[in-house]
Amino acid sequence: MTKKCIIIGASHAAAQLAPALRQEGWEGEILVIGDEPQLPYHRPPLSKSVLSGDKTTDSLSIRPAAFYEKNDIQFRHGRVSRIDRDAKSISLRGGEKLDYDKLALCMGARVRKVPLQGAELQGVHYLRNIADVESIQNRVEKDKNVVIIGGGYIGLETAAALRKQGMNVVVLEMAPRILQRVAAPEISDFYTRIHTEEVVNIQTNVTIKSIVGKTRVEKVICTNGKEFAADLVIIGVGVLPNTELAQEAGIKVENGIIVDESCRTNDPDIVAAGDCCNHFNKRYQRRIRLESVPNASEQGKTAAATICGVQKEYNALPWFWSDQYDLKLQIAGLSQGYDQVVIRGGILTGRSFAAFYFLEGQLISAECVNRPKEFMLSKKIIAEKLYIKPERLSDESIEVKELLDSVIIVD
Repeated sequence: MTKKCIIIGASHAAAQLAPALRQEGWEGEILVIGDEPQLPYHRPPLSKSVLSGDKTTDSLSIRPAAFYEKNDIQFRHGRVSRIDRDAKSISLRGGEKLDYDKLALCMGARVRKVPLQGAELQGVHYLRNIADVESIQNRVEKDKNVVIIGGGYIGLETAAALRKQGMNVVVLEMAPRILQRVAAPEISDFYTRIHTEEVVNIQTNVTIKSIVGKTRVEKVICTNGKEFAADLVIIGVGVLPNTELAQEAGIKVENGIIVDESCRTNDPDIVAAGDCCNHFNKRYQRRIRLESVPNASEQGKTAAATICGVQKEYNALPWFWSDQYDLKLQIAGLSQGYDQVVIRGGILTGRSFAAFYFLEGQLISAECVNRPKEFMLSKKIIAEKLYIKPERLSDESIEVKELLDSVIIVD
C-alpha cells in the first residue's frame, strides 16, 4: 500500500521538507495543508522590500507550482483542528478526517497580540503574512503619521520601509533601549543613531495606555502622558510558536515542540521543524527555539531524512539577517551569555562595522553591518570552533584574508 505523509503548515520548513522527502526516497503521497491560500512564500521580505515597494507579493513564492506538481507534492488550503495519534489521523475544521503514516509539524509562529484599548480600530495592524502587508500598503501615504509599537528588528525594518516612502515615523519601545532582547548595547546605540539620522522618532521606556480614534486610529497615548498622532499603527512585539495542536495531542511542548537531534518528537511517527520547535543545540549546550529561515530549511531536510529512516543530525549554525535603509545586517551564531564584545569599523559614526562576541576567549557570535567578508569569516570560526585573538579582529589594518590565515584549530 502507498504510504502517506501529511505536513501541517505551508511554511519555509514545509517548502524544504516536502521536496527533501522525494530526495530521500519517499515514494508515497505527500500532502501539505496550509491556512493561507498561497503556496509557501518568503516571509522576511514582507517587512523589508515588499513593504518599501521594491518588490511585489507575486515575487515571493519559494518554488513555483510546477515544481511541486513535478514532484507530486499536493497542497490543500485548510486548517487542522485535531491530531489523533492513536488513529494516526488528523481532523480538519468542518469534520473531515485524513489518515497519515508520517506526520510533520511545520506550523511556524503567529504574532503576539497585545490587549490594548483601541487595538480594534481601523488602521491598527500586525505584520506577519501577505494579507497583513497588503492591508498596511493600502494606508501608506507620504507625510502621514505612523506609530510602530515595538523596537525589535521587525519594528525597525518596518520603520525604515515606511520612512523610505515619506511617512512620519515614531517607534515606541517599552524597554530602556531598542533591540534589548536580542543585541548588545553597542548595536542598540548604532541603530538608534541611524534611525535618528533618518528622521525616525524613537521613544524608549514608554508604555502604551491606549490607541484612540472614533472609527479609525487618530493617536496613541502613553502612560507618561505623551501623545502621538497616528494615521496608521503597526504592532510588532514578537511571535508565539503554534504549538496548541501538538500539546492537545500529547506531544511534548516547552517554548516550542520538543524535538531530538533528528527533529523527532516524542511520537516516533511525528517530526517537527521550523519556528514552532525547540531543539537542543550542541554548539551552545542548551535548548533553543529559533525564528529564522536558515534554521527552518535545515531542520526541514533533517526531518525529511528521519521520516525516510535515514539517520541525519541537525547541527547547523544559526544565522539571521536584517535590511534597514542601505544597511545589511548579517548575524552569525547566538550572542547570549557573552563576556566580551569587540568592534571592528565605524560603529560610532559610520554605517559599516562588525561586532564580535566572545565567551571565555571563544568567538560565539558576530553581527556584521555591510561587512560580508567578516560575516563569512565569523561563520567559519564559530562553526569549526576555531580560535582567534579578539584584538586581531578589532584591528582594521589586518585584512580579512590575513585574519583567516591566523586562526587556530581548537581540539
